[in-house]
Amino acid sequence: MSSARPAAADGGQGAQAASPPRAGRAQVDLERVKPYADHLDDGLIQLSFTLPVPYGLAARRAAQELAAKMGLEHPEVVHYQRLTEGYTYFVMFGECVHTVDYASLSSESFDLEFMSEQEIEDYAHEHIARPVVVVGAATGTDTHSVGIDAMLNLKGFHGHHGLEGYKAFRTYNLGSQVPNSVLVARAIDLGADAILVSQTVTQQNLHISNLTELVEIVEAEGQRKRLILTCGGPRVSNELAKELGYDAGFSKGTYPHHVASFIVRELAARLAESEEAPLSAQTGARADGRGANAGVQRTRAPGADG
Repeated sequence: MSSARPAAADGGQGAQAASPPRAGRAQVDLERVKPYADHLDDGLIQLSFTLPVPYGLAARRAAQELAAKMGLEHPEVVHYQRLTEGYTYFVMFGECVHTVDYASLSSESFDLEFMSEQEIEDYAHEHIARPVVVVGAATGTDTHSVGIDAMLNLKGFHGHHGLEGYKAFRTYNLGSQVPNSVLVARAIDLGADAILVSQTVTQQNLHISNLTELVEIVEAEGQRKRLILTCGGPRVSNELAKELGYDAGFSKGTYPHHVASFIVRELAARLAESEEAPLSAQTGARADGRGANAGVQRTRAPGADG
């Protein structure tokens, strides 16, 4: 089963092997990576936070001591101001003395290269040869539809079309505050290939229980092996999504082509696996439990209601 590399602020390329340094640039030690500000390995970082204390010199000292307890050396308050009575906001600099062994970090879970829109269209045409049906929603009590709209609606996000704008997809955006049971039922009725869940509300880990409930409903309906489950949100990571039973998770910095790249590759892999499963001589059923018609093109409702 393929998996997606989480999107990054650089447009989604994610963690890549370091490029050779330019002439005159210091060599980076990937086994001892530190934050960079003015010069390589200076360890300088900027942080901001609010303390529930009155504005004043005592508040400034409290912020410095707190930063020192975080392990920062030479902490310095560069800006602080009164927010309201009894609350003070701080901006600080400090030197991080810790390093991370980047060279040892495994990219096993993020081995999928993201494709461009045209590459996705070409890949789906070659490997799937039918519209890929995706149903999405912001579920539970979550009223925020901006995330699911950015991924599915034609206008997309930051110049990237949503899946509705692809010839390879048929999308159904159910909006916000959709019960998990309704989303799953709709996906089954439409013969969907994938479900996309958006979760923005995270107070008291509401997103965890809500995402878990959806997986449980899909499993209870006997659809888990057939449906590709993806989820996204500001506090959703690929690791968390897989831990909860999803196939992939997407966080901040995600664009529609990141999600589309994962879905078409994952669906193509499943269809190929289904076609390779041996048929039973007696029943004509596949050994993987799928019907003899598994992988055969299904009739799809035309258009998208996203």
